[in-house]
Amino acid sequence: MAPRKKLRMPPARVLVPLGIVLGLVVVLVLVGVIGGAVTRGFHALTARAPEMGTTVIAPTQAKAAAAARELSGEQKDAADYLAAQPTAYWLTPEQDPIGTAGGTVLDLISQARDQGRSVALVVYGLPGRDCGNHSAGGLSEQDYPVWLREIGSALETAPDVQKIVALEPDSIALSEECGNISDRARQLSTAVDLITSPNTWIYIDGGHSNWLPPQKMADLIRQTGVIDRVRGFVTNVSNYQSPADEFTYAASLSSLLDGAHAIVDTSRSGAATSGGEWCNPPGQLVGDPGGTFHDTVVDTNLWIKPPGESDGECNGGPAAGVYWPEAGVELTRDVR
Repeated sequence: MAPRKKLRMPPARVLVPLGIVLGLVVVLVLVGVIGGAVTRGFHALTARAPEMGTTVIAPTQAKAAAAARELSGEQKDAADYLAAQPTAYWLTPEQDPIGTAGGTVLDLISQARDQGRSVALVVYGLPGRDCGNHSAGGLSEQDYPVWLREIGSALETAPDVQKIVALEPDSIALSEECGNISDRARQLSTAVDLITSPNTWIYIDGGHSNWLPPQKMADLIRQTGVIDRVRGFVTNVSNYQSPADEFTYAASLSSLLDGAHAIVDTSRSGAATSGGEWCNPPGQLVGDPGGTFHDTVVDTNLWIKPPGESDGECNGGPAAGVYWPEAGVELTRDVR
């Protein structure tokens, strides 16, 4: 077919009705919106959830790595070992405040691209964090969404990289004790809205097997109103329970939450002898490496709490989150 000739319109004589112009604008806007939604939907459909074999980066920003440069002997050996292990990075407003958090996320994503790995993040900055206990802190109600939006914008840039997010550990399991489930529901809903992005798998707080019974934990999770907008829940964060107990617990909790999936923190579950003690219990060991097992509920295990970082000023430890060389040595005594 011969190409159509271009029509020559008489200059300044053909006027397009305003209604048609506005209609075309609406159509173009809708095309952009729908196109963006289709693109996001495509990424959601083609991206694979975390599974056995998932390997996350060992962040160059690890506190163990920084500590190793100042240590010697077996303390340095332990810190070097821990710094090399695939582990989640904790985003906190104290370490990555507004204005820097997005840059940190972009750097972690760059590391994941370079290594062909996933990146695991912990978002830990909600108002009234830890109800004023060892990890007290967090942002104000006004600043929390600003910080989250910065993180979410950085996550949005990388649909090609798998991002695993443990969202606000302990926030739900502690809510009954703290009496603030309605606050948590509002804050977590905001967080989910602002960090949801292509190939980002969000897991909310699921407590652990030696804390609240599954029925109580499931009820609190349902009260937040976000479980149907995330992949599932995370258990045993910063705790010491055995993987077998956590898998059983996760299965029970999932059955009460319409089949929600889970990840399990095995960073310090190698001995699983802490009983009910959670704050720097002695005699513990690093656990199974991340990505080594799963089942129909648990997508995979990961190291979420960086081993060697203190739980708080208890049992001789420094402040929460500070690398503790003596703990690093003890936790790695069977693997170095």
